[in-house]
Amino acid sequence: MKASAKLAAALSRSARIAAGVASGRSTADRSIELQADANDVNRAAVMDITQGTLRRYGRVQALVRLLSARGSAPELVQGLLWCSLYAIDSGRYADYTVVDQAVKACAPLHIENAKGYVNAVLRSYLRDRQAMEKKLAEDLEATYQHPRWWIELLRDAYPTHWQDVLAEGNTHPPMCLRVNRRRVSARDYAVRLESEGITARTIGEQALLLAKPVPIERLPGFQSGDVSIQDAGAQRVARCMDLAPGLRVLDACAAPGGKAAHILETSDVELTALDVDATRCERIGQNLARLGLRANVACADCTHPSAWWRGAYFDRVLADVPCSASGVVRRRPDVKWLRRASDVAAFAARQAAMLDALWQVLAPGGKLMYVTCSVFPGENEEVVSRFLTRAPRAHRLPLPDGGPAQWFPSSEHDGFFYALIEKAA
Repeated sequence: MKASAKLAAALSRSARIAAGVASGRSTADRSIELQADANDVNRAAVMDITQGTLRRYGRVQALVRLLSARGSAPELVQGLLWCSLYAIDSGRYADYTVVDQAVKACAPLHIENAKGYVNAVLRSYLRDRQAMEKKLAEDLEATYQHPRWWIELLRDAYPTHWQDVLAEGNTHPPMCLRVNRRRVSARDYAVRLESEGITARTIGEQALLLAKPVPIERLPGFQSGDVSIQDAGAQRVARCMDLAPGLRVLDACAAPGGKAAHILETSDVELTALDVDATRCERIGQNLARLGLRANVACADCTHPSAWWRGAYFDRVLADVPCSASGVVRRRPDVKWLRRASDVAAFAARQAAMLDALWQVLAPGGKLMYVTCSVFPGENEEVVSRFLTRAPRAHRLPLPDGGPAQWFPSSEHDGFFYALIEKAA
């Protein structure tokens, strides 16, 4: 198959995914399809076009609105136009090739009657690109590639650097490794990477930041448990929980097990890992087994302690709670377009319920670590402040690593929030 023909196939598959996001479906709904095509030479192109389109979703949507004379087109037609506009902007393909293959992609999408429309819109963009750019500069969503409510929320919360947070949310995420200190040192593993032609630098005791992402298969010793993939921001947990051998530790929302594994790699503790989903609990077990680690894994809802707690208090509790994922959105660019402004308050209510429930199982003198992968204060400082008000025995401690509670996404790590809360004896 010629490269140009491959582009038509990639555009049609990407268009289906993009159209799904527009109708409220996550790209995760398409993960099985993409995995099934793992050996397909088009897979890389599909992933590039899909992710690239969703990172520029605000821009391509605005362009179609400006270029279309017939009003709103069917979702698949719009999805094809969004993906085609990204393909043009990417510079990976000749402009005429994208137009030609976009028209041909109408056939597998069963939208043959839209061929003329697709051709006209794309050619209009190529003809009037400069004028389009001037108009896009006036569109907030097209400029910052985030929903308007999201932009306004960050602008109100961080008036001096909201634009930087948004910009990082549009970048490609870094690939960071966590070296299993029970098996190998970070320094020695870095040497092994170098021998494989992989460049990395240390950014913590166990963290190695790769110069560019590589497939898991290229990581020496991955299957034998020498190393895991984990963002540097997520690796703050183990060094900020004040761990010590023999402590009873609860990871209340543990799947897929990365933070639980890091805790066990760091200290000889007695760990219980909970998750409400049975399939995700299986993943916890699989990840721990690969690393040669053990924990008590249970499928349970942490907000109902009576269903799983047997009365023995925990010395440390990790509450890595569900959230908007606004700090890791560059890894799942569809998320920002699937979220709604009301979701922040809904997550905050759920987070508060989790804190209240988990406080019951924390021993006097114990410490609870509250974690989100969010940059929204409504899920972070505000949730913690309200909890401290209604829990008189709770007081907040400085983080042991001396860093701020809120980490914003950067070239080294994603965005995370951490709060360490102690229960008075």
